[in-house]
Amino acid sequence: MNAKPSSAATTGNPTHYDRYPSRCFSTPRHQPRQDPVLHVGPGAAGPLSAEELAQFEREGFLLCPEVFTRGEIHALRAAMDQAARQDAERIAEPDSTEVRSLFALHRGDHLPARLMRDPRLVHRAEQLLGPGVYIHQSRANRKPAFDGREFWWHSDFETWHVEDGLPAMRALSAMVFLDDNTAANGPLLVIPGSHHIFIACVGATPENHHAHSLRRQEYGIPDRDSLTLLAHDRGVQALCGVAGTVALFECNLLHGSAGNLSPLPRLNLFAVYNHIDNAPAAPFGGRPPRPLHVAERTAVAITASPLDLCV
Repeated sequence: MNAKPSSAATTGNPTHYDRYPSRCFSTPRHQPRQDPVLHVGPGAAGPLSAEELAQFEREGFLLCPEVFTRGEIHALRAAMDQAARQDAERIAEPDSTEVRSLFALHRGDHLPARLMRDPRLVHRAEQLLGPGVYIHQSRANRKPAFDGREFWWHSDFETWHVEDGLPAMRALSAMVFLDDNTAANGPLLVIPGSHHIFIACVGATPENHHAHSLRRQEYGIPDRDSLTLLAHDRGVQALCGVAGTVALFECNLLHGSAGNLSPLPRLNLFAVYNHIDNAPAAPFGGRPPRPLHVAERTAVAITASPLDLCV
């Protein structure tokens, strides 16, 4: 069933028509994607091949093996340990004080921030989104051995649209594996091709939702019937690879991950690239914008700069 615009769908952002209303209906609704997946074209120059561009357009994700070297990954892991103790915005697990996520890692001139300006990430993002990208959000998600908790199924765009005000689907995540991601330690699960469908979620956004959703998301998540239908139709794939691999996935791709029961820890670093022409407006859900450490409000294009471990 296609979602129909309603007054409830537009009250949060009266100056921008809401093409993807969500959290304003009593039942889940589906609608086709209204934005292109490739914003430059299949022949765009860059590090991704024509076959990789076609796969990203069709399936909504790419695995790029061993983009970063063992030495770079070792240095990044050490820098992340320091950030966890000092600099980053810390989010705890829902049932403990154990660190679940670290946000705002793109700020400053430390190693994780420099990584996100590296051409190996920026040029891939520009080849998919078009020249002129900035970092909407950055974070590290931790799953310690035995105790790492799950991240429930969701579309990033649904939250970024409703709670941050991103108008269109012109963003992606670059996930850098700082550990080997295996079938055993809670790898990211995706539903290939699900980025072509927008699922409008049920339930109005509570006040200060981010304070709870970053620990355990309960609003802005797709219903189980929709997930079941899509999974039966398109399958579920685990994104596995060795440390140094980069997974690129489209902002509307449905994804999640199970808990980590294994003795193998899992640490991944995320850079969310958004195009400057898709800068956030007033959130479409009618609530105030989320804090800046969760979602940047100013769109200034990145200048790519090679990662230098010695700086």
